[in-house]
Amino acid sequence: MKDYKKVPENITSINYLQLGRSTGNIYKGVCVIAKRANQIAANLKAELNERLSEFSPNMDALEEIQENREQIEIARQYEAIPKPTLIAVDEFFRGKLYYKEGPPLGAPSVH
Repeated sequence: MKDYKKVPENITSINYLQLGRSTGNIYKGVCVIAKRANQIAANLKAELNERLSEFSPNMDALEEIQENREQIEIARQYEAIPKPTLIAVDEFFRGKLYYKEGPPLGAPSVH
Protein backbone atom coordinates (compact mmCIF):
# COMPACT_ATOMS: atom_id res chain seq x y z
CA MET A 1 0.00 0.00 0.00
CA LYS A 2 1.42 3.36 -1.02
CA ASP A 3 1.62 6.11 1.51
CA TYR A 4 -1.65 7.86 0.77
CA LYS A 5 -1.82 9.44 4.23
CA LYS A 6 -0.04 12.52 2.87
CA VAL A 7 -3.05 13.23 0.64
CA PRO A 8 -5.46 15.72 2.19
CA GLU A 9 -8.70 14.06 3.26
CA ASN A 10 -10.81 16.90 1.98
CA ILE A 11 -10.43 19.12 -1.00
CA THR A 12 -11.14 22.77 -1.31
CA SER A 13 -12.86 24.27 -4.30
CA ILE A 14 -10.80 24.24 -7.47
CA ASN A 15 -10.80 26.85 -10.18
CA TYR A 16 -12.03 24.87 -13.15
CA LEU A 17 -9.50 26.63 -15.41
CA GLN A 18 -6.70 24.86 -13.50
CA LEU A 19 -7.98 21.54 -14.87
CA GLY A 20 -7.10 22.60 -18.40
CA ARG A 21 -3.63 23.99 -17.80
CA SER A 22 -1.64 20.79 -18.19
CA THR A 23 -3.96 19.09 -20.69
CA GLY A 24 -5.05 22.07 -22.76
CA ASN A 25 -8.70 21.18 -22.18
CA ILE A 26 -10.80 21.13 -19.00
CA TYR A 27 -12.62 17.96 -20.04
CA LYS A 28 -9.37 16.13 -20.78
CA GLY A 29 -8.19 17.06 -17.30
CA VAL A 30 -11.37 15.62 -15.78
CA CYS A 31 -10.95 12.48 -17.91
CA VAL A 32 -7.35 11.99 -16.79
CA ILE A 33 -8.36 12.35 -13.14
CA ALA A 34 -11.29 9.93 -13.57
CA LYS A 35 -9.15 7.27 -15.24
CA ARG A 36 -6.48 7.56 -12.57
CA ALA A 37 -9.11 7.33 -9.82
CA ASN A 38 -10.40 4.10 -11.40
CA GLN A 39 -6.85 2.70 -11.51
CA ILE A 40 -6.26 3.55 -7.86
CA ALA A 41 -9.61 2.02 -6.82
CA ALA A 42 -8.85 -1.19 -8.71
CA ASN A 43 -5.36 -1.42 -7.20
CA LEU A 44 -6.65 -0.86 -3.67
CA LYS A 45 -9.40 -3.43 -4.14
CA ALA A 46 -6.96 -6.04 -5.45
CA GLU A 47 -4.57 -5.30 -2.61
CA LEU A 48 -7.33 -5.58 0.00
CA ASN A 49 -8.63 -8.84 -1.47
CA GLU A 50 -5.10 -10.26 -1.46
CA ARG A 51 -4.59 -9.34 2.19
CA LEU A 52 -7.97 -10.75 3.21
CA SER A 53 -7.58 -13.96 1.20
CA GLU A 54 -5.44 -15.49 3.93
CA PHE A 55 -8.46 -15.34 6.22
CA SER A 56 -10.82 -17.15 3.85
CA PRO A 57 -12.26 -20.30 5.42
CA ASN A 58 -11.75 -23.78 4.07
CA MET A 59 -14.72 -25.03 2.11
CA ASP A 60 -14.55 -28.37 3.90
CA ALA A 61 -15.09 -26.89 7.33
CA LEU A 62 -18.66 -25.96 8.15
CA GLU A 63 -17.74 -24.19 11.35
CA GLU A 64 -19.16 -20.79 12.12
CA ILE A 65 -16.98 -17.98 10.81
CA GLN A 66 -15.95 -15.54 13.48
CA GLU A 67 -14.53 -12.09 12.91
CA ASN A 68 -10.84 -11.86 13.39
CA ARG A 69 -9.10 -8.89 15.02
CA GLU A 70 -6.55 -8.83 12.21
CA GLN A 71 -9.33 -8.58 9.62
CA ILE A 72 -10.86 -5.67 11.49
CA GLU A 73 -7.50 -3.90 11.69
CA ILE A 74 -6.93 -4.36 7.94
CA ALA A 75 -10.40 -2.98 7.23
CA ARG A 76 -9.72 0.06 9.42
CA GLN A 77 -6.46 0.74 7.59
CA TYR A 78 -8.25 0.79 4.24
CA GLU A 79 -11.10 2.91 5.58
CA ALA A 80 -8.55 5.52 6.69
CA ILE A 81 -7.18 5.91 3.16
CA PRO A 82 -8.57 8.94 1.30
CA LYS A 83 -11.01 8.22 -1.52
CA PRO A 84 -9.40 7.37 -4.89
CA THR A 85 -10.79 10.54 -6.46
CA LEU A 86 -9.05 12.71 -3.88
CA ILE A 87 -5.80 10.85 -4.45
CA ALA A 88 -6.11 11.31 -8.23
CA VAL A 89 -6.87 15.04 -7.90
CA ASP A 90 -3.86 15.45 -5.60
CA GLU A 91 -1.59 13.60 -8.06
CA PHE A 92 -2.95 15.66 -10.97
CA PHE A 93 -2.24 19.02 -9.35
CA ARG A 94 1.18 17.96 -8.11
CA GLY A 95 2.15 16.97 -11.65
CA LYS A 96 2.58 13.29 -10.84
CA LEU A 97 0.29 12.03 -13.63
CA TYR A 98 1.49 11.21 -17.10
CA TYR A 99 -0.99 10.72 -19.87
CA LYS A 100 -0.70 10.03 -23.55
CA GLU A 101 -3.30 10.97 -26.11
CA GLY A 102 -4.31 8.42 -28.67
CA PRO A 103 -5.49 9.13 -32.20
CA PRO A 104 -8.95 10.67 -32.60
CA LEU A 105 -11.87 8.26 -32.85
CA GLY A 106 -12.28 6.90 -36.35
CA ALA A 107 -8.74 7.79 -37.38
CA PRO A 108 -6.47 4.98 -38.52
CA SER A 109 -3.92 3.91 -35.96
CA VAL A 110 -0.29 3.83 -36.88
CA HIS A 111 1.72 0.76 -35.88
